[in-house]
Amino acid sequence: MAIDHDRLFKELIQTFFEEFLLLFFPDMHEHIDFRHLSFLSEELFTDVTAGEKYRVDLLVETKLKGEDGLIIVHVENQSYVQPSFPERMFVYFSRLFEKYRTRIVPIAVFSYEALREEPSVFSIEFPFGDVLQFRFFPVELRKKHWRDYIRHDNPIAAALLGKMGYTESEKVELKKECLRMLVRLELDEARQRLLLGFFETYVKLSEEEEQQLQREVRAMETKEKEQVLELIISYEQKGRKQGIKQGMKQLIRNMARKGMKAEDIARLVDLPEEDVWELLEE
Repeated sequence: MAIDHDRLFKELIQTFFEEFLLLFFPDMHEHIDFRHLSFLSEELFTDVTAGEKYRVDLLVETKLKGEDGLIIVHVENQSYVQPSFPERMFVYFSRLFEKYRTRIVPIAVFSYEALREEPSVFSIEFPFGDVLQFRFFPVELRKKHWRDYIRHDNPIAAALLGKMGYTESEKVELKKECLRMLVRLELDEARQRLLLGFFETYVKLSEEEEQQLQREVRAMETKEKEQVLELIISYEQKGRKQGIKQGMKQLIRNMARKGMKAEDIARLVDLPEEDVWELLEE
């Protein structure tokens, strides 16, 4: 199944919006009044020339400290190389400005694997003068080294370690440090699972690497050793339960497609009939 990168990044940044700005744009963070935050509905734009539709990833309405007027922060995740991306950011900006008539802060998060020089300017120029110099704020994740972020007490840093610069030989240590960060942050279970789930979507360890990870954690002499182990075991158990549930759901749906009644399915799989109906309706 293809990964819905835009949805994952939107969920992550929307949940940890303030932390995102603090991590990558501390000067911007200093000026924004986070008491006034409103996440706006998605905007869908049609490119008439190309015949394509684009959906803006994340729009946040907020204020600057000491000012009454509203501003909009637009965050766009770019998960693949697209030479015309700066132009697309400008089109988004112009259409958003046309609709909202307020100041807009454009931010682009480049999350693809390639290392390249990504322009953050779209310009229209002539030999006799410049017409436009549009700039946006870039975050090029692959150019950031993961070790520079493991001492940040910032939840979004823990998730994004897996999209930063690392080598295959560092994967076990990378996950270990992600887990240590999550333990130090003392987040509620839902947010903890969001961050670890995001990380594991992009950093997949083999069974041998997972065993190596557990050996290294057991050899740790730090105070969070037991908490890290507990987190690993808890996440594995819940993953297995989720896998069992998905398998049961598929089995029940296959039986239903063959014309079996819910009461007969319930008897065969040893579940209450209401549970069978619930799995069929999910």
